[in-house]
Amino acid sequence: MTDRHPVTVVGLGAMGREIARVLLEAGHPTTVWNRTRSRADDLVARGATRADTVGQAVAGSPLVLVCVLDYAATRELLEPVAAELAGRTVVQLTTGTPRQARELAAWAAEHGIAYVDSGMMATPPMVGRPGSAFLYSGDEAAFSRYRETLELLGTARWFGADAGLASLYDLALLSGMYTMFAGFLHGAAMVGTAGVSAAEFAADAGDWLRAMTGSLPHAARFVDTGDYTTDVQSVEFNKSALDVIVQASRDQGVAADLVAPIQELLARQLAEGHGKEAFDRIIESIRPRPA
Repeated sequence: MTDRHPVTVVGLGAMGREIARVLLEAGHPTTVWNRTRSRADDLVARGATRADTVGQAVAGSPLVLVCVLDYAATRELLEPVAAELAGRTVVQLTTGTPRQARELAAWAAEHGIAYVDSGMMATPPMVGRPGSAFLYSGDEAAFSRYRETLELLGTARWFGADAGLASLYDLALLSGMYTMFAGFLHGAAMVGTAGVSAAEFAADAGDWLRAMTGSLPHAARFVDTGDYTTDVQSVEFNKSALDVIVQASRDQGVAADLVAPIQELLARQLAEGHGKEAFDRIIESIRPRPA
């Protein structure tokens, strides 16, 4: 769909407001709704239409983007207007679990609503700019129909008909982000005991972490093949390294809460007789066992 069709944005938090702004600037007639009416003031001044109710909001557009607190809030808002949504497309831009996405997709299907779930790999200032990416899954026909519009928000990546896949991938990527930042903060706490500023440490940490990402494809080969044979970076070697990191942290008065779990995973693999195999084997301690 290449014309500038109407779009509705339900939820005007920081992300919702940016999404509505980008759509408005691209020429889409945009209807907005938010519990706190004043959050729409700036958008209305830019040309958006303020809806008084969710029913009015969804009735105005074939494409409805929902960006609220959680899936419970989405259900609370959409269930009373299911009849008005029939025949329209709902794109859920709210972070939730794959199970929640699948349940909402099933509810939408029961009411004749095309449903697309999304994972947002962007912060509000990134929306509509290079580097912004949105992950999608669910109703492929609906996604294809509105892909050009969704590309305005960021690179649109399609993950398949299972509505839970976008969420699953989104949360998996976020888990990597959070553990990376947590590792940086642990390191900053360590060197901070010697008077080194976090800013100074960040320069070195950034260079080091960027260099280390080059080894991700190598780690992926271990995981995908299940063959952890190696002559470097073994479980045994890395367990010794984590022992030193944990001890040094405690010696400096830094709690080991962020690094001790990795030490424990390595200890578990070592106890199971995998000391000579690759560090990456710790995934076998956390992923589901085959039935």
